[in-house]
Amino acid sequence: MNTHTTSKAIAILPSFKSHFPAWAVVASLTLAPGITSAAVVGFLGNFDVINDTGYTAHGFEIDLEGLHSSDITDTFGGIGRGFPSGRGFDPSTSVERYGAPTITEYSNGSTFGTKITYFGLFDGSSWDYGTPSGSFITPGDNCWSGGGVGYGPSTPCDHFGVGTTTNATKTTYSWLIETGTPGVLSNGVVSLPAPAWNVIPDPVVGAPPIVVAQIQAPAPENEAQFGEAIWVKVFTSEFENPIGLEELVGDNAKVQQAVTEVEWQLLQTDPGNPLAGQLESGYGAPVGPNAASILRRYEFFKYAGDYDPETHQALVGSDSHPQNFEIGTYIGAQNAAANLNAVPLPPAFALLGSGLAFLVGGFRQKKKRA
Repeated sequence: MNTHTTSKAIAILPSFKSHFPAWAVVASLTLAPGITSAAVVGFLGNFDVINDTGYTAHGFEIDLEGLHSSDITDTFGGIGRGFPSGRGFDPSTSVERYGAPTITEYSNGSTFGTKITYFGLFDGSSWDYGTPSGSFITPGDNCWSGGGVGYGPSTPCDHFGVGTTTNATKTTYSWLIETGTPGVLSNGVVSLPAPAWNVIPDPVVGAPPIVVAQIQAPAPENEAQFGEAIWVKVFTSEFENPIGLEELVGDNAKVQQAVTEVEWQLLQTDPGNPLAGQLESGYGAPVGPNAASILRRYEFFKYAGDYDPETHQALVGSDSHPQNFEIGTYIGAQNAAANLNAVPLPPAFALLGSGLAFLVGGFRQKKKRA
């Protein structure tokens, strides 16, 4: 579903084609005209990402399709966002190795968007900075100069982030790597899922909204087979104050307060089931009456067990209780937040609310029977 930029049942940084349940579609199409300022005031995403491309990267790109540059509110390491600007590894002069990113709009026929680009400088013969390829396990979000675990030139990961006022119809993450002509960078694939949020007014008039978050396993390279399997752990919390982008790092007090929501879950895309490989959170009760923000932290690890040689399906004993040998290398972590403006629904939406309650109830019963 391509959500419209004025809808309030929207997604933050989706790196996949969203497959929202039917009741979310109804909410998106029906509620957008009348509640444009009632539910959401901004979205934030900050993440560690490992360079496992096999090449030294010299930058990173976040492609936000469907957004204008005016929709970008924050960038991790950006000028004026509470972080020092500059280049280098000294925490007093730079938050990460590439310094502040560029923000560039693009248009390609009917498609438009904005790219957030972190990049090194090429002097005609060499690059000033690069992210080596490798593996790295961090106890928090330490792929930046303030992370506290010796981040430096040999660290094979970095930390990036962006804040938006509305949703992107599609988000793509890419390492920028040099594979041929010196000084020319191409896009390398990143297998780090990005969470999507649906913020839906509660069917009970005057109640806080229902906040649903969804992540999707990577799409398969061979459409006839299962995709790559990944393990995910989820932590969540809510706060009575808005969250800033600079707070979405592992050692921050708000991230540390997040409690375990999902201990382990294996995600894998199934070509025979378009809804497979999804993990959705938040179908329970609405957020607290004083909640101004919702935070979720996702930690991703590769699946290291065996695959079926024909279908590439993970041959796992349990998709929620992995054996130690089935947990592979750390892929990265996503810290995502939705800042809310939980203004109660006006009475005119009471009838619509009861209709949504019917849809939500029907979907939950269907899901339980399944």
